[in-house]
Amino acid sequence: MKPIAMMKTPMLMLFLTGAITVTGCQQTAQVQGQQPIPNAPAIQNKQPVTNQPESATQTVTTGATGTATAAKPTTVTTAPAPVQQAPAASQPQTTPRLVPSAENQPQAAANVRFGKVTAARLASFTTGWLGGEGWIAKTTNAGQTWSVQKNVTGTVTQLFALNDQAAWATIQMAGKSTDFQLLHTTNGGKTWNVAGKVPQEGFLHFVSATEAFSGNWRTTDGGKTWSKLPLPPKTVGDAYFHDKANGWAVTYDNVNMQIQRTADGGKTWKAVMTKHTIALTNAIIRSAGSNNAWVECIGDSGMNQTSYSLFHTADGGKSWQTVIAKSSAGGGPAPGFPMEYTGGPTIGGSSPGALYVLNTKEAYIGAQCMACDKPNTIGWTTDGGKTVAAGTAAFEGFGEQLLAFADAKHGWWICTDQTAPAVMYTTADGGQHWKKAHVFAAPSQSK
Repeated sequence: MKPIAMMKTPMLMLFLTGAITVTGCQQTAQVQGQQPIPNAPAIQNKQPVTNQPESATQTVTTGATGTATAAKPTTVTTAPAPVQQAPAASQPQTTPRLVPSAENQPQAAANVRFGKVTAARLASFTTGWLGGEGWIAKTTNAGQTWSVQKNVTGTVTQLFALNDQAAWATIQMAGKSTDFQLLHTTNGGKTWNVAGKVPQEGFLHFVSATEAFSGNWRTTDGGKTWSKLPLPPKTVGDAYFHDKANGWAVTYDNVNMQIQRTADGGKTWKAVMTKHTIALTNAIIRSAGSNNAWVECIGDSGMNQTSYSLFHTADGGKSWQTVIAKSSAGGGPAPGFPMEYTGGPTIGGSSPGALYVLNTKEAYIGAQCMACDKPNTIGWTTDGGKTVAAGTAAFEGFGEQLLAFADAKHGWWICTDQTAPAVMYTTADGGQHWKKAHVFAAPSQSK
């Protein structure tokens, strides 16, 4: 499966004793339409990440250390092509090398290549940001052209925006795997200021101009200082706090997985779902309300396949909807289901892709098949997971998927690759049709 911004997992071996359905490769060309799946989601193979319980709140001061001014934007234009096929890796590079001005850029990396795309966030269908290795860029015409706003020393790992003026970026500093600088703009990216540091790589989301959460860390001063919120024992993956009181976590004791909820900022936790599970290597949680949670549980991996399940609650965990239950021959049973279970809702593919939650009803769910010529597919739900539509689009790219949506109809889908150019597609009809909006430069190769 792909390397992902929500997830990454080293392979565990399973001896399968029950019948498991193997999903075939999807190699079809683009076809319009969707296939409803009644009652029916990016993770690399990864060992469980277990967080120890916290008995008291801890505070870490990261401190803002100055202001950086953006360089004069450099714009590259490629005409959008209303086609359904991604370019083959062997096709010539269509986007020129960009060298943004170094004026007023004391921290800018020289001769930055506008190539590998690692993060995406939109403020509207037409306006949003992408980040990559050494750069942050903005579009105001749905990806047809991009202006480099900021050169950075490192890789942009996350982008978040409250609107078209207020946005944040986390930068993994070059050569430092746990050092994440936080940049902030209040003027649409004309300038990016150093706001502080993020203490870990959990999903970053701001709920106001000053309050934000990253996993079980909280800031109330825009990222200058962070407080660590308590977790239940044996937490797998990152917790998710919707606000200062309401949070969610997944735990695993090698027998049962539990989805747990807190309503008092982590002081106490209550199990709201318990399922016997063969393997659980990661968990990705998103929330669109204090009583709402979308929980993607990642199982084992093998033969380029990763099993996974996606669950949704809209009532604080009193009831749960199984949205996806994807078992595989290589990854074993979907988390929360027995070895012989093969009948779960699925949208195809053989591994999870990106997950983008819009609200309590609507979510987009990527899937990947790394043994297929066109690995990237997508599905969506508009009723909280009771039904899932499987899109017919399939695109090339053996790297991470990136999704960003303005509403249930309008969104971006970026398919990346380790060697071939990343390609951005847009939809204006809820994923039924996709238009190629931009082809980026091929990623730089290490010597």
